[in-house]
Amino acid sequence: MYYFYILKCEDSTKYYGHTGDLVQRLSRHSKGGVKSTRNKLPLELVYYEELNSRSEAYRRELQFKNGRTRKETIEKLIESFPKAKCQGFNSRNPWQNIHFVKDALIKGGRNT
Repeated sequence: MYYFYILKCEDSTKYYGHTGDLVQRLSRHSKGGVKSTRNKLPLELVYYEELNSRSEAYRRELQFKNGRTRKETIEKLIESFPKAKCQGFNSRNPWQNIHFVKDALIKGGRNT
């Protein structure tokens, strides 16, 4: 399983990414291990999707990064996403995040 995800940074910008291990990737973001977000902590996980392949996840990321998705569409997507799936992710407490995300992925259904 692969994931496309959106993080809201402290400066209100958005970070779009994809990964094969959401728990590990969010942990790296939280600890400042990702160059493009390390100076924008704290971060808030606001959206993610489960996808079947790395290429699907990468294409989804590019749709957002290349500006092919309008700002209003992105905001509506984030607003419509169940907050319970993201609630609890806190870049200030990486260990809490690992348990939260694992639980959410186990309990959560597929969202594409």
